Amino acid sequence: MCGIAGIVNLSSALPPPSRDVVRAMVRAIRHRGPDEFGLFRDGHAALGHARLSIVDLASGQQPLANEDRTRWLVFNGEVFNFVELRAELEAAGHVFRTHSDTEVIVHAWEQWGPAAFGRFNGQWAIALWDAGSRELVLCRDRVGVRPLFVHTHGGRLWFASEVKALLADPDVPRALDPRGIEETFTFWGSRAPTSVFAGIEELPPGVVRRYRADGTHVDEVYWHPSYPRVRGEGPRDAEACSLDEAVDGLRARLLAASELRMLRADVPVGAYLSGGIDSSYVAWLARDAVRGRFHTFSLRFEDPEYDETRYQRLMVERLGSDHAEVVASRRDIAEVFPTVVAHAERPLLRTGPAPLFLLSKLVRDRGLKVVLTGEGSDEMLGGYDLFREAKVRRFWARQPASTERPKLFDRLYPWLARSPAAARGLAVQFWARGLDRPEDPTFSHGPRWASASALQRLFAKDWRQRAAEDPRPGPVEALVASLPSDFDRWSELARAQYLEVVTLLNPYILASQGDRMLMANSVEGRFPFLDREVMAFANDMPARFKLQGLDEKHVLKRAAAAVLPREILERPKQPYRAPDAACFTGADAPEWVREVTTEAALREVGVFDAPAVTALFEKARRVAAKGGDGSFSNADNMAVVGVLSTQLLARTFVTAPSPTIVDDGAVWRTDVDRVA
Repeated sequence: MCGIAGIVNLSSALPPPSRDVVRAMVRAIRHRGPDEFGLFRDGHAALGHARLSIVDLASGQQPLANEDRTRWLVFNGEVFNFVELRAELEAAGHVFRTHSDTEVIVHAWEQWGPAAFGRFNGQWAIALWDAGSRELVLCRDRVGVRPLFVHTHGGRLWFASEVKALLADPDVPRALDPRGIEETFTFWGSRAPTSVFAGIEELPPGVVRRYRADGTHVDEVYWHPSYPRVRGEGPRDAEACSLDEAVDGLRARLLAASELRMLRADVPVGAYLSGGIDSSYVAWLARDAVRGRFHTFSLRFEDPEYDETRYQRLMVERLGSDHAEVVASRRDIAEVFPTVVAHAERPLLRTGPAPLFLLSKLVRDRGLKVVLTGEGSDEMLGGYDLFREAKVRRFWARQPASTERPKLFDRLYPWLARSPAAARGLAVQFWARGLDRPEDPTFSHGPRWASASALQRLFAKDWRQRAAEDPRPGPVEALVASLPSDFDRWSELARAQYLEVVTLLNPYILASQGDRMLMANSVEGRFPFLDREVMAFANDMPARFKLQGLDEKHVLKRAAAAVLPREILERPKQPYRAPDAACFTGADAPEWVREVTTEAALREVGVFDAPAVTALFEKARRVAAKGGDGSFSNADNMAVVGVLSTQLLARTFVTAPSPTIVDDGAVWRTDVDRVA
């Protein structure tokens, strides 16, 4: 895993890009690759690389070129099937000088062009410079595990793994984008190509972008989520297999994906154990691929409401792993939150990334730099409560006047049946949103998005006006306009899965909780559930195999039944959560909370209305004085965290002076300068 950065001239009239600037860009993201550094420059482009050495430790340095040194590549990620691809390419006459997956990418591009990326099974962000044709090729993996940002102005293009690398160049403007903030306060994250920074795009997942010598560019979508067609006129997709065949097929593909991610590394690989089915099963499958010590890591919480220690230790006992734990308290979360926001580079509506930052630090402190995790299972196999809620809501929508049908929510959340009438009434009212529009393509996600969008009431009048004047369609309208042509022919679950993948998996789960919190401590995450073959197989399954009645991830539970403890298989669904507003509003709240919420600080950033935020925090402090985190409403939790993270983001990247990135004596193992 690595960090990449560079500058490319889109006009031949410009002088060569600055070596010093690209070096500064690389140093800004050295946490992504602290092992060694590289630079290439010619008259039109400069590419920089910070390497986290995992595959081919001796000869995998970057930037890396083809045989005649006309094409140069910087690459962040892994192509796990590079051994098989290399054999194909050697049979076609290509000659290799390293044993790295990086070199396979260069030759694959020469052999297959843009079609090469569809052959890759992995996670990547790529920048390939063709010095002869002066063409720059950028690409991200299918679901956007690895980030890539782009900025253009004045005839130049900047690209980097993280925004902070772009902002290391004083020529790149520093401002928040109202549309990106609006999307965040709708979907929990901005959707590529929109980012929360004005003038900075995020390359969409599953896209190859080619910048030509004349400054124009073209995008080619090589992958997007797709599901069987089950409705509408014309041919429909036949069901590919029985439930038993689906169980066997999923088990085989997950085993292959887990083994591939364990074995395609020249350093030890560990695994996260959350206490749920996903990480437990991945760890079990991966354990068989390891001889000797197998390292596992768990996150515990001081608050019993969030803690899953019992289940984690059950799995440790079964695995016999070398296990380490970190305990996160509210104080811990509050203390690291500014650092977490600086690495996430976006506002957060939940504190969930903060404990994961502490967990990846534990991994690094124990000497490992690669872990397997269970991310992607809920999206691929129908595991979220939202999917079950949507199913109940559709059933209710057929008889909206029924008072019996809403009682099905008690089966999803048994505490509802015991809750006071007012609390239960509010919950049912929440799920009733959009009940009169079951044909709406966003029906499944409407309540969640409406809840997050309601926080925009805290926006300052001027900020709302700027968003209203933006000529781009609003967040939901733009999403609906971008839906695939066969979206309406998919099952109801498949449509909900698609929306979850494009609005939450990439912008929040993989970005804020995944890549950024791992790479902040120079740790690479690998995700077997996001393997190319696993995703294709899961997406092709009939919906009822994933969500059988109200039993989520049914096919996965059957696949794992023979090896996981019954307590884990049969435990109630517990989504990953962490304490939110209570971390920042108690008597021991850190000083930075007050600093970023003063009237002067709020007016300087300009996103939020100062009196509204003051009232919010006064209310939150009263609630905190009464008891635990459970005293806060969902809206107040999101509002407190959203305001604080946005203010921290602006203080770090917009209102603060440009950081001075000093030459720290780093050794540049690769340093090719054709200008000199």
